[in-house]
Amino acid sequence: MLEQIAIAFTGATAVWLSQDTREEWRKWSSIFGMISQPFWFYSAYISEQWGIFFLCMIYTVAWGRGIKNNWLTKHE
Repeated sequence: MLEQIAIAFTGATAVWLSQDTREEWRKWSSIFGMISQPFWFYSAYISEQWGIFFLCMIYTVAWGRGIKNNWLTKHE
């Protein structure tokens, strides 16, 4: 039950922020998206939903790309 609450909060926040017009707010979407991933993995694993588990891997790479581009890469 706790993982479902965490998924709802962090996932919805990530999607909401990803569509913000302000770049400073939009870059936070990848942080919230990455925070949600352990809860997604756990939920998919305990329910044996292997397709979703595989998608979690893809989403983790995508959110990681957002973190790299928005937080770790210097923009000039």
